[in-house]
Amino acid sequence: MSFDGFPPFISSQLQYLLAHYPQLIKVEQVWSGSKYFPGSLDRFTLLIPYCLDYLKWDIIYNVEFPLAAPDVIFGPEDEDFHPFHVLGGEGKDLTLVKNSLTDWNNKDPTRLLALIEELRDKYMSYQKKRVGEVDDDRLKFEISTILSREGIEMHMSSGVEKPEEVKFAVPLMDMNINKMVLACPWRHPQRIYLQVVYPVGRMYVSAPSAPRLKLMSSAELKALFSIDDVKLPPWLDGMCLAEYLPHLEQLLQRQVSEAVSLIDVRRRFIEALVLLFGRPLEADPVFCRKATFLATSGPFTLLVHFFLSTQFPKQQPSMMLQSTQHFNSHGAPAKSPLLTEYPWSPRWEASQMAERIFDFLVDESVNFKRHCNESQLQH
Repeated sequence: MSFDGFPPFISSQLQYLLAHYPQLIKVEQVWSGSKYFPGSLDRFTLLIPYCLDYLKWDIIYNVEFPLAAPDVIFGPEDEDFHPFHVLGGEGKDLTLVKNSLTDWNNKDPTRLLALIEELRDKYMSYQKKRVGEVDDDRLKFEISTILSREGIEMHMSSGVEKPEEVKFAVPLMDMNINKMVLACPWRHPQRIYLQVVYPVGRMYVSAPSAPRLKLMSSAELKALFSIDDVKLPPWLDGMCLAEYLPHLEQLLQRQVSEAVSLIDVRRRFIEALVLLFGRPLEADPVFCRKATFLATSGPFTLLVHFFLSTQFPKQQPSMMLQSTQHFNSHGAPAKSPLLTEYPWSPRWEASQMAERIFDFLVDESVNFKRHCNESQLQH
């Protein structure tokens, strides 16, 4: 994002936060609250990852009083969240406790990061306390069985128009996926989570229905492994979360390990293409998901783009042809539709896959050249 318009003391703290926070924080909007310096931005909305969703907090600096610590405005559903106050005893008012704001230093770029980390930790404790107070026997039992697992986050939601429910974000597998990928480009650790949602009731049921379950991960992980391809194990009658998780984790460990091994399978296929097409103009060196080659058909020169899914070789590559000599009315290079219908078998050796594709493209390039010429005559 651009930091233009922020005073230096705000810009340095915001940049440090975005660069060093262990998860991906987003800035949703920025604006100025000053009558005297309307062009100077001094407040913004942060989207902070929590429980597989985002907390939306407004951070309010005051450019007219740069030495003052910022205010933080929490969401409307968290009006009872008072992180820096404690009860002073029976009948006494709330009292302020020492925190990240009490010794604020606007020249220290790390202070906003320390404030957000402290507030998020206190918010997690606040939500855990709320969930623990829910009068639901099943929920209390489920919580007691998973307390030993690290990293679980929970959130209690309620409202006038929606029923009460408790949501858990359960990190799965003690695997360092980043280290499994050679030359890993990911800045943040990649994790897979199970989102578990329980409706809140007040009666104990001997065999309650299954909670709502959904696998979630960061968007970056899709370059290696898509959780959309995972079929969740069935939730058996009478099962609790502590019984369900080990089966799911074993399944995911096998599939993630297989996904890592398929990187080399895709790499061998691209290397087989090199023997027929020559060195690629571009190629994905980490996940081997795409490659572009320069090809010729007589005097006709074209680019061949290959797109490989994480399910390769079970799922055959898609290809696109791009002319270097023909352009449409907007000046963009002429391209073919994605090509997916051609001879293929996942059981073939990489060399045979490449040879069959090469033979297919010998004929397809002639058809593509004819199409390009005809289209150019029409324009």
